Amino acid sequence: MRTAFDFSPLYRSSVGFDRVFDLLENASRATTTIDNWPPYDIARTREDDYRISMAVAGFSQEELSMTQEQNVLLVTGEKKNEDKAEYLHRGIAGRAFERRFQLADHVKVTGAGLENGLLTIDLKREIPEEMKPRRIEIGSVAATAKVAPRQIEAGKLAA
Repeated sequence: MRTAFDFSPLYRSSVGFDRVFDLLENASRATTTIDNWPPYDIARTREDDYRISMAVAGFSQEELSMTQEQNVLLVTGEKKNEDKAEYLHRGIAGRAFERRFQLADHVKVTGAGLENGLLTIDLKREIPEEMKPRRIEIGSVAATAKVAPRQIEAGKLAA
């Protein structure tokens, strides 16, 4: 049973959160099974820095790719050469994967590295200077020039 949330009351008291509400609606509509492979961690390393660590044992740098498009980070992996051996037990997953991460506005990938089967992706939120809080000076009323309001003359009506 699926419960649909109505976000319309929130639209009345908020400005600019349309994207957040769209994300929540899309998440509630997701009907596909969630694949938990490969396992990953997301950590905040500093106030505006983040790190995603993915366990990709058995994959080389050439078999992994990362793409950032707008607010989505896509990490894919595909084995190039499949071993032709007959396995009695296969516990190390080598299947292709695609993992998407939804990024907040102004979050950029600053670096990535693969070491000991762990793919590490460093992210940083860089808020543009014009979006940072700024102090606004308050002037006195006497300092602003007063402009006399224009009066619109009404036409005379004939009786």
